[in-house]
Amino acid sequence: MSDVLSQSEIDSLLQAISTGELDVEDMKESAEKQVKNYDFKRPAKFSKEHLRTLEIIFEHYGRLLSTNLPVYLSRNVQVSVASSETVTFSEFTNALSNPVILGIINFQPLQGNIIMELSSNIGYAMLDRMLGGEGKPLDKVREFSEIELSILEKIMVACMHLLREPWSNVIELDPYLERIEANPQFAQVIAPNEMIAIVVLNIKIGDVEGFMNICLPYITLEDIMEKINTKFWFSTMQEMEDESYQENIEALIRHVDIPIKAVLGRSTISVADFGNIQVGDIIRLDRRIEDELDVYVGNIKKFSALPGSNKENYAVRVTSVYREEE
Repeated sequence: MSDVLSQSEIDSLLQAISTGELDVEDMKESAEKQVKNYDFKRPAKFSKEHLRTLEIIFEHYGRLLSTNLPVYLSRNVQVSVASSETVTFSEFTNALSNPVILGIINFQPLQGNIIMELSSNIGYAMLDRMLGGEGKPLDKVREFSEIELSILEKIMVACMHLLREPWSNVIELDPYLERIEANPQFAQVIAPNEMIAIVVLNIKIGDVEGFMNICLPYITLEDIMEKINTKFWFSTMQEMEDESYQENIEALIRHVDIPIKAVLGRSTISVADFGNIQVGDIIRLDRRIEDELDVYVGNIKKFSALPGSNKENYAVRVTSVYREEE
């Protein structure tokens, strides 16, 4: 609401105009609206609200990466959102180095793809860790081999699956990795003049630091643009009840792979006997053939079972369950 002037303020204003302290023409010029040139080559399809919401989504995604990547790399990983901006697709591709790691991701059920770009130094560090090294990048940049791209593809698939949860407040995604490219010339998924949003993630693996750029074309997000705002995003979060949240957590836990092993028995032998073991030698265990086996889930004894087979595989039949109180 505009301010309402008191009678004394009105009188003072009229007096200032009559004495020449205020120039009416100057007041008219200052009241004119400033016109800003519109560049039709760079249409403003992403607002600041859109970019802010994308940053919130990928802040959540960064936390998931920080939690899940150490499983593959056995090294502490820190991920944070560095920036977000809108550019044309040609500006994005022209800024890419060669070689580069580009994951072309089909953003189903939306029509179109997004691109996940990983800087080469982070890619080399990941490869070094997964192949038993200390996680250091190469001193001299070179092209990735087919074997290296195959390993990186597995990392990209793992990163892609983590996109579902952060986007769940906007849309239920079912993305899949179409291909991985090391040459930016083969990543022309949209027209060069199309507008895209880029969210830059800063990734730190040990002492190595680099970026992951998420390229989000407008034509891919066009159908859900009205949902990419903080008001809709937070309102959707509030609608999620505690019970449904607990059910989602339980569903995720149920899909976690855990190791299970059945122990046939144990024995103790001397180092000399161990060094002289030959094919055909017999090691006597502490169990009889009719005794039940202990079955461990992780390092916890959970079941007793009898040994057997299932088709061509060894198997055990559970006979009892050890409860926590036991």
